[in-house]
Amino acid sequence: MKEIAPSPPPIVRNQFETIRELFSKNVVPSYGRFELAFSHGAGSYLYDVNGRRYLDLGGGIAVCALGHAHPAITEALVEQSRKLVHTSNYYYHEPQGRLAQALVHLIGPGKMFFCNSGAEANEGLFKLARKFGHDEGRFEILTTENSFHGRTLAGISATGQDKVKKGFEPMVPGFRQVPYNDLAAMRAAISPATAAILIEGIQGEGGVTPATPEYLLGLRALCDEKKLLLLMDSVQCGHFRSGRFQSFQRILEGSELETRNLEPFLPDGIAMAKSLGGGFPMGAFWIRAPYADLLSAGTHGTTYGGSPLACAVGLKVLEVIAKENLEANARSTGEFLKSGLQLLAVRHPNVIQIVRGLGLMIGVELAPNLAKLPGDPAKAQASRFANLLHPEGLLVIPAGTNIFRLLPALNLSRAEGEEGLAIIESVVKKL
Repeated sequence: MKEIAPSPPPIVRNQFETIRELFSKNVVPSYGRFELAFSHGAGSYLYDVNGRRYLDLGGGIAVCALGHAHPAITEALVEQSRKLVHTSNYYYHEPQGRLAQALVHLIGPGKMFFCNSGAEANEGLFKLARKFGHDEGRFEILTTENSFHGRTLAGISATGQDKVKKGFEPMVPGFRQVPYNDLAAMRAAISPATAAILIEGIQGEGGVTPATPEYLLGLRALCDEKKLLLLMDSVQCGHFRSGRFQSFQRILEGSELETRNLEPFLPDGIAMAKSLGGGFPMGAFWIRAPYADLLSAGTHGTTYGGSPLACAVGLKVLEVIAKENLEANARSTGEFLKSGLQLLAVRHPNVIQIVRGLGLMIGVELAPNLAKLPGDPAKAQASRFANLLHPEGLLVIPAGTNIFRLLPALNLSRAEGEEGLAIIESVVKKL
């Protein structure tokens, strides 16, 4: 067969510098990358191009719900790709309908829209809010400080972190931020232009801070009172990561609502992505029944969203999670990790100050100004601490200046958790 374009040069195994040079010459330098290049993975482990193994407690930033190279995902990809990869959304196909049905069943009465990423899912919620308030001249969405809602222009305008906005001003109008977990501040911020409130159930990039039950219940009541939409960005904290399908379901357990009977609280829209496809790029948003038809034909769309291939993978991820009871594993293994880290904080308060989170979404706040922390002082402490873990064979995810996150696969074993804790403890002791 005649080649249309020459193949790229082969990458010689064990040559990290070769790979880094390819990036330096050909890839936009928009990421601060660690000095690691991976070749393959298996379960909760990744292997670099030199053959070194790493326990991955970052999970691709909460994406790899079943770990790396899970055979069920491979099987779903291969089987569906033999039948139908893409058709466009001009037509119906069974996998999208079945996945929508499964997700609606896990949340409550409503409908799904499928897209390709968390940023796109949030953009869909922004449009829903604008459509909802349009006839009354309402368009404003209130979000919170330290929130993160994606890298699009509207996404960074919604985000409550100045660092992501710098250089991209002016911001898209219609977004204001107030303190998180502060119901009085949210009430005071509502204006005649306000159409919706958008929060994360557990702030991820902002430092792994869960909402309180009182805050969630108060927001629902406030939105009902003021005729606003209550929207939730569950891109990182959703899909069983907290120990329930959605983080608000976990947070509200034991509250005034009966466990697993949360329909009175339900938000009006939920953005999802990351673990939804277990590594296959996929996003979605759910809209509560009263508003599920607001985005009628022609008002919103996507070329790739909800393809047969993506939906087949999404269905397989849900199937494995249910079959292996990974919701319970996220709770038990997450509590084991959190307890172990809290014990480290007690033993070494000069290194670790606070440990917080739910399920397998855990944030570890380092003490400020760690004198013995090596690395470039211009770089954030969280990144420098993560760099210390790499030679010991462990991967974590920084969150801002002083916090690192654990976002591992939902099927992380107790033994793997013990291994991770031992490595973190060994590095903490050196500091």
